[in-house]
Amino acid sequence: MHVRIRPRRTSFALLCAGFLLAAGCGSGSGGPAGEPLDVVLQPAADPGTAPFTASTAGGAAAFPDATRSGAVRSPSPGGGTKALRRAGSTPGLYAGTRAVPSCDVEAQIRMLAVDPAREEAFARTLAVAPDRLAGFLRGLTPVQLRADTLVTGHGFLSGSVLTYQSVLQAGTAVMVDSRGVPRVRCVCGNPLGPPDRAADAATAAGEGWEGFDPARTVVVEPAARPVAELVIADEAHHSWIARPAGDQGAGDRVPEVPPPYDPGTDITGPLPDVPPPDTRTPRPPTESERPEEPADPTSPSPSRSPEDCPTSAAPPPEATTPTPPGEPAVAGDPPVRTRSGTLPARAPGETRCPAPTGEPPEVPPEPEEPSMSDEPPTSISLPRGHDPGDGPAARW
Repeated sequence: MHVRIRPRRTSFALLCAGFLLAAGCGSGSGGPAGEPLDVVLQPAADPGTAPFTASTAGGAAAFPDATRSGAVRSPSPGGGTKALRRAGSTPGLYAGTRAVPSCDVEAQIRMLAVDPAREEAFARTLAVAPDRLAGFLRGLTPVQLRADTLVTGHGFLSGSVLTYQSVLQAGTAVMVDSRGVPRVRCVCGNPLGPPDRAADAATAAGEGWEGFDPARTVVVEPAARPVAELVIADEAHHSWIARPAGDQGAGDRVPEVPPPYDPGTDITGPLPDVPPPDTRTPRPPTESERPEEPADPTSPSPSRSPEDCPTSAAPPPEATTPTPPGEPAVAGDPPVRTRSGTLPARAPGETRCPAPTGEPPEVPPEPEEPSMSDEPPTSISLPRGHDPGDGPAARW
């Protein structure tokens, strides 16, 4: 019984594979456990036989030889090839021409709107409500692939959605979302998604192109956060383009900070580390860049001894006298001559600063000056015990 069933299953699988290859799509359910999924090679200009809409791809092709076919390398027996992984925000992952959209987004919206069943299937595939589909498509950014890319595609045939794994050739026009993930293939209007983990580009079959290498196939991973703009390569002019998310080329400009590699750099080779967009942290200032802090009037100055009393004004000129010529200098401060006398010299480390108490210092009362009036005194104070009647003073 087992021998009879096996040929039937093999024949059925071959028939399904032939139908799916003819339709430009493959099975999304996968084979038995441990077997890779069927993967189809799709050249940039080939819409396949299960398109959702007519082509909306436009603009000059970034890779003139993108549709040139050639021999497909046979996969190595007994082993697969892991595709390269690139974040959707990687500069140069996509290409384009300045001010020229790779896809006509409005044409895609109009063609879906004329067939409600097709529009509903398209929206359901992308997990978008049909009434919000137009807004979703207008938020996508049209670009071109710069590397052969492994994706999950969705075709529309006889009113049903067909899911398949495919490798899109470099130069294919696509629409990508805010995290840089391809969501629509413009030459056929088919929705796209990340590939299945079991998909292997080394097992791909179909019409190939010259230079196809499974080891250089790219899987696009969502960026860590939505990006405001994509930095794409304009290889026709050998320059960089900063294209705002959801823009069709009208807002193209030169990026403020160009990537640290050339626009013609092979995106499948080693790349310098590039910080994610809008995540650069400010660098702390160096010692030479730190602003000078204002000096605290109560803190000791580096130009004087920390034990000196802070003063708000310079001392009067008569408060100090210079050392006479010929006299040896002594340690500590020299004697200070004042109006009331000479203060002894202060020893090193000695301070005459008053201890702070937190209360304002007491000001001594000013001495009363003697009266300078010309009038004679009216009374005379006599010593105690003196009789005014005795002596000559009594006759005054």
